[in-house]
Amino acid sequence: MKKPPIKLLLNPVYFLSFGFGTGYSPFAPGTLGTLAGIIIYLLVKDLSITYYLALTIILFVLGIFMCSYTTRALNTDDHPAIVWDEIVGYLITMFYAPSQWWWIVIGFILFRIFDIFKPWPVNLADKRVKGGLGVMLDDIIAGIYSLTIIQIIAYILYT
Repeated sequence: MKKPPIKLLLNPVYFLSFGFGTGYSPFAPGTLGTLAGIIIYLLVKDLSITYYLALTIILFVLGIFMCSYTTRALNTDDHPAIVWDEIVGYLITMFYAPSQWWWIVIGFILFRIFDIFKPWPVNLADKRVKGGLGVMLDDIIAGIYSLTIIQIIAYILYT
């Protein structure tokens, strides 16, 4: 799929939708978007659980509107350059994760697996839900799957 004109990054909505420009990568833009998610996570990981959850919900709701705006402008359902959904999906993955650095890597790997392979119902959301909600929803579900696995592993290791 053709990359959007680079001048779109001057618009703050597109800039965020394209993951601060990471979505313009010619190779694996979703993976680079998730790496941007790691940076955001490192900036907010020390927030209280309540603030972290509130921030993630706000970024999700903003993402619905931003991605809807961007998909309409690009006249497509879900352009690969739109990676805000990966950022928010990764933040969901890392909700209440243990603090050691390797959990960041585990979260990254798990989220990318679920985002790429799209098991049910991730694939259902990806195929049937359109617009900004559709762009966001499959990654939210992938993030919930990843979060669940991290919490199970952490429970087994730490209890």
